Amino acid sequence: MRIWRYIALLLFVGCLAGEAVAQNTISNLPRKETLIVENPEGTIKNAGWFNIWAINAGGQSTGLHQLGMDTFWYIDPQKGVDGVWDNSLASEKPIYNADFTEMTVKLRKGIFWSDGVEFSAADIVYTIQTHMKTNGLRWSAPVQVNVAEVSAPDDGTVVFKLKKPNSRFHALFTVRWNAMWMMPKHVFEKVADPLKFDFNPPVTLGAYTLNSFDPNGKWFIWQKRPDWQRTTVARFGEPGPKYVAYVDPGPPDKRVIAQLNHELDIIHDVSPEGMFTLAKQSKTSHGWFKGFPYAHPDPTLPAVVLNAQNDMFKSRDVRWALALLIDIKAVSMASYRGAATISAIGVPPTGSAPEVYHAPLESWLQAFEIDTGKRKIKPYDPTIGKQIADSLRPSLGDQIPVSADDIAKSFGRGWWKPNPQAAAELLERGGFAKKGDKWFMPDGKPFAIKLMVEGEGRPVMTRAGSMIAQQWRQFGIDASTVVAQGSMIDRRQAGDFEAMITWSVETWGGHPDLSFFLDSWHSQFVAQPGKPQPPRNWQRWSNPALDKIIEQVRQTGFDDPKGLDLNREYVKLVVQEMPTIPLMSYNVFTVMDDTYWTGYPNAAAAPYTDPVPNWANTKYMMVKLKPKP
Repeated sequence: MRIWRYIALLLFVGCLAGEAVAQNTISNLPRKETLIVENPEGTIKNAGWFNIWAINAGGQSTGLHQLGMDTFWYIDPQKGVDGVWDNSLASEKPIYNADFTEMTVKLRKGIFWSDGVEFSAADIVYTIQTHMKTNGLRWSAPVQVNVAEVSAPDDGTVVFKLKKPNSRFHALFTVRWNAMWMMPKHVFEKVADPLKFDFNPPVTLGAYTLNSFDPNGKWFIWQKRPDWQRTTVARFGEPGPKYVAYVDPGPPDKRVIAQLNHELDIIHDVSPEGMFTLAKQSKTSHGWFKGFPYAHPDPTLPAVVLNAQNDMFKSRDVRWALALLIDIKAVSMASYRGAATISAIGVPPTGSAPEVYHAPLESWLQAFEIDTGKRKIKPYDPTIGKQIADSLRPSLGDQIPVSADDIAKSFGRGWWKPNPQAAAELLERGGFAKKGDKWFMPDGKPFAIKLMVEGEGRPVMTRAGSMIAQQWRQFGIDASTVVAQGSMIDRRQAGDFEAMITWSVETWGGHPDLSFFLDSWHSQFVAQPGKPQPPRNWQRWSNPALDKIIEQVRQTGFDDPKGLDLNREYVKLVVQEMPTIPLMSYNVFTVMDDTYWTGYPNAAAAPYTDPVPNWANTKYMMVKLKPKP
């Protein structure tokens, strides 16, 4: 049964369900007015949970944070509709005092909630104070650590007094993928416990409201507000789609079939093979790039994230040993079929990072040494990116660049040379022992690692994880992959993993500052074992030297060049300590179909935002999309 008919059938059943689905459910959406988008979260367990501030197995990428939420500022990973920085709920950039202990926000006027109540400073004060007094909300930790007092001198002004200097405090309210969203005071102040309130249906600040949803979590449909002019995107024009449906279209092959049938306008991510199939068979399908490598390079850094609260990974020697067992060339071919951009350092090789971090630190990496206890080695091989390119050239010919600079942009620079002997020496120094062909830990138990992957929901990263586990097994580690499809986000936040393929490094993209993720790595935010970890230090690693760097960054202006020097010190520290094993940038094979809609972003002619539809920046795409004539 085709996806569109399937949605219509579910909508009809939803009408009969009554309480389980939002009111005003429709059973026959007009196709030419509806944008159909893949929700990469798949099927949502707790479909009726729209309280994005409290975590309870609800969805974020269901359209909730893309179309329903809003906050002060957005930084686009690309060029932006009107520049990289956008003042959204705020009318201007953050205003700090001289020592960065106070931040003032001026609010945009004329913005209304979807139920007709005007947005004001009172909503901001309520949001912050609720997080200050409530443990366990999504942003409780960063608010409680930073904010001493919040006040509203008038309806259009909010003043934050901070406990310590923090020149990056505005990052908490600046969307790169998401940010801290504002709560409707007039709704939540009537609730006894904000942690238990489902917020169903949600009252929104964005240009869309919830129309209906599948109680089984397969789809969510949003409808353009009649008063979209009273939202922040109205400055850029009217959103094109009247309806936006976020669906779980199934595994990669079904996504490809759905788009070939023009029943899925945007595939969030598909396998490289799926992209190649669509490029060959569908004249209306295209990626971010017109041709190879097609994919959009997100400013994220997939890595082997090691749970630092697990005894196995508390030693730097163990972490480095695992890194030296990885053949990144094999991982690149297994995951992206070679269309990967590798990175040996803790910064994704995208946006401004190659010029600001990778190139300047190349000589330092080549001179870097590790003492295994028996000898010193230089683990960095600057030619690995070139080796990957050379291996692809016989089959792809002129599509593969030849100059060193172009190869570095497409495939990355160097990485760590596989060195099983050095890995063994590092483990032996820590008391590990090899008996027969198997490794055992100091306590005598088998050295076993469960590497969590996302499964069919993220096939490229799943294949990378499978290859890495295989390489560890070949060395004698009892390594296996654990599939966490549909539960990856919850398990990551709960620390319910030993190791996983994910990312805890996410940068602004075009702006070289690293505060988007770096501040969250401070030891202040590391949760106790068993407790929810605030974004984004999923490895739960802390280090006094890192804390010192972060604290210095907090006292340096956002655009101050001194911040870049401090960021480079972070890069050197994580090379030395290897809290995560960086792999590559996340190249997303987002595929867009022009059959019903035009105006999608693309690298060549319209790089106004990235095309990946689970980003909150998607709201800017809506104002660019127009029905196909």
